Amino acid sequence: MTVTDLPTVHECSAEGCSYNHDTACHAGAVTISGGGAACGTFIDIGTSGGLSKSVAMVGACHRTDCSHNSGLECSADSITVGPGADAADCLTYATA
Repeated sequence: MTVTDLPTVHECSAEGCSYNHDTACHAGAVTISGGGAACGTFIDIGTSGGLSKSVAMVGACHRTDCSHNSGLECSADSITVGPGADAADCLTYATA
């Protein structure tokens, strides 16, 4: 798998995230980790950030119990991030 093969963040509805602009994640890549499949890239500092013309990829997934996890990489076509147990969770997460 190459970087261009990584799944995209199809949509993000996490309010207050500096990388979220009009439900599109503009971080270079996100990391899914922690309880509830939290988006480890979520940051709420009130400053817009990220790359203006890109859509984030899923850089790493630490949830080995997810059915989309293969060698700590996400194998889903794309993911959706939004409020769950945390302010920003991978809503595509599904237990294996």
